[in-house]
Amino acid sequence: IHRFNRAQQDAFLPNVEDGILTLLGATTENPLASLNTPLLSRCRLFPFEPLQEEDIVALMTRAFDDERGLKYLNLTFDPAALHYLARGAAGDARLALGALEMASDLAKDGLLTLQDAKNALGKRVLGYDKSGDSHYDMISAYIKSLRGCDPDAALYWMARMLEGGEDPMFIARRLAIQASEDVGNADPQALVVAMAALNAVEKIGLPEAAIPLAQATTYVACAPKSNAAYMALHRARAAVSEGEPARVPPHLRSTGLPGAKKLTGAGDGYLYPHDYPGHFVTQEYLPPGFKQERFYEPTENGHEAKIARRLREWWGSDLES
Repeated sequence: IHRFNRAQQDAFLPNVEDGILTLLGATTENPLASLNTPLLSRCRLFPFEPLQEEDIVALMTRAFDDERGLKYLNLTFDPAALHYLARGAAGDARLALGALEMASDLAKDGLLTLQDAKNALGKRVLGYDKSGDSHYDMISAYIKSLRGCDPDAALYWMARMLEGGEDPMFIARRLAIQASEDVGNADPQALVVAMAALNAVEKIGLPEAAIPLAQATTYVACAPKSNAAYMALHRARAAVSEGEPARVPPHLRSTGLPGAKKLTGAGDGYLYPHDYPGHFVTQEYLPPGFKQERFYEPTENGHEAKIARRLREWWGSDLES
């Protein structure tokens, strides 16, 4: 049903509403993404989960006893072989049975061995769809592992995506974003490392590009964490969207145009920080209606602790207000 476009899906609505049509649809896509909202609201969704390993083993065992299956071969089997095929099938019974049939053809002396199963299955199927749920779920797991300071988990999900055929540039771009969002000024070097990896991945390509990607992944995962800059951005944007549009105060306006100072008072009262001790002078830079706003609230993690201390030294009680 996911192959119908939105207009075609809308054509079902009147008949479904009137009970003329009972709609039964099957899809390998996420219906929440592939079906339109009006049609979804009139349907009940029943997700089908991948089969468990023991279920697939039972199915393959039954195939050896069924006249329609492999009974005619009169084979015995190593249980480890069936478990290997079941794990490699990633919940797909059809794939498991196909691999079992091939392994049975490879069996010698009436015994299906673990090596026969490995030869039949070939490269393991990892159940990864670059445009489906697994694409979004695994990048989410990767991001959360980075944020949670677990380099092993981050490497695992990175490897799953790469082995599933994911574009390494997609992973590298997300890594650079997380270096700013979740590490930020707690370790500014994290963004430098992530951007270097992004550049390396672009220039090198697979398979070697996975090496700098792994290095940057472990660096970002192990770096001290802070989302203070990320949250500051949200606060600043909220202030802009919710508040009145503020004019630039006269002392902050550009004096580049001839006559601007005389006409608008541009630059009047501006204090040049480099003319003062420590190259700092207390001065208001926000518009009048925003004087009490504090968007950036640095943490005490990593390098950001130094930033917090420096801001307190500069702004003192103003920073606490």
